[in-house]
Amino acid sequence: MMFTGIIEEIGTVETLTQVNGGWSLTVRAKTVLEDAALGHSIAVNGACLTVTDLTDQTFTVGLSPETLRRTNLGDLQPGDGVNLERSLAANGRIGGHFVQGHVDGTGVVRAFRPEGDSLWVTVAAEPALLRYIVPKGYIAVDGASLTVVDVLADAFTFMLIAYTQRHITLPRKPVGSRVNLEVDALAKYAEKFIQEAYHAIREH
Repeated sequence: MMFTGIIEEIGTVETLTQVNGGWSLTVRAKTVLEDAALGHSIAVNGACLTVTDLTDQTFTVGLSPETLRRTNLGDLQPGDGVNLERSLAANGRIGGHFVQGHVDGTGVVRAFRPEGDSLWVTVAAEPALLRYIVPKGYIAVDGASLTVVDVLADAFTFMLIAYTQRHITLPRKPVGSRVNLEVDALAKYAEKFIQEAYHAIREH
């Protein structure tokens, strides 16, 4: 299952309720419902979730304890906007980068700074995530594919063009908000291969 980080629409949270020891999230949407079916995957703020119920205006997904620990979805309130993207069709274009929908953790919005019609954004992140973030590399922030500009000691920066500002939720969030982060999977695979090669050399 893959996504591209190109947000199709901003949905609206209807309910976030506890059900039988778990949690259920219902979102009002339009575009992502056009060909949706039970069992399909929709990325909500970058988290790949399975559709468990559908109406002509909403879809419902279940949230596991691991999803709640890793993401900002537990912070949602009715009326909040969420970034939505359907999984990539086999004949679809990859407008952003390969996004798995497997959120690695959350960051915190530290600052917004306008420059012309663009917007600089600084997001603080833990060292365990920053190690995989590089200048000009890819990052998914609440599911949106973005290009990193700078990596600081405890944060990273990127710019949003005017079009992107209008089509994702991030510019509407206050400073201090949590955002979902998914680093480029290639960085994690590269680290694993290098570590295994190093240990193999040490053993011989």
